[in-house]
Amino acid sequence: PLDGSGFFFEPLWTDFRLGNETGILDWYTILVGVLALLALVMHGGLWVQMKTSGEVSSRAGKLATRSWWGVLALTATITGITFRVQPQVLANFSARPWGLVFPLLAVGGLAGVVFELRKRSEPRAFLASCAYLTGMLTSVVFGVYPMVLPARNPLYSLTVTNAKAGNYGLKIGLVWWVLGMILAAGYFTFVYRSFAGKVAVDKDSHR
Repeated sequence: PLDGSGFFFEPLWTDFRLGNETGILDWYTILVGVLALLALVMHGGLWVQMKTSGEVSSRAGKLATRSWWGVLALTATITGITFRVQPQVLANFSARPWGLVFPLLAVGGLAGVVFELRKRSEPRAFLASCAYLTGMLTSVVFGVYPMVLPARNPLYSLTVTNAKAGNYGLKIGLVWWVLGMILAAGYFTFVYRSFAGKVAVDKDSHR
């Protein structure tokens, strides 16, 4: 969507097919969106199952298990399609085989979800889901690198080089990012320790 003059425009949709006249929505992006939705449903279901008990926990576990099958099917399907839609992904993994650790993390995490659920290990099933999401996101980043936003014409793609801020801005941003991450890590550590374990539900819970 970026042309030689630097003008960026992308319609919401065109003909829902991949080609020169692309839109924000096409069959590929919709498939990816459905996968993202199912993955988050699975992840959220595992979280609720881990943090609750009784009927709520049971229903959340069933929802996560059902979502898992959709995640499995779409992950396999979209992976194969991605190699055809964006050849850069396969080229990057072929040139740097060590990057296979990222998709392997996703595969291991997805397998770990159902394995740990069968063992009734709810925390480990949730952590396996975390590994799957991490593996998928890092696989995408590694696959398209150094591109950030691929263009129809590779000459106009946004990359980590031509899209970066100035050196001074990057240095200042890094300082604030480190400080922010320290605060965020401290906050999440406090919250997770304060609310560790399952939620206790009794007759006085809603008072």
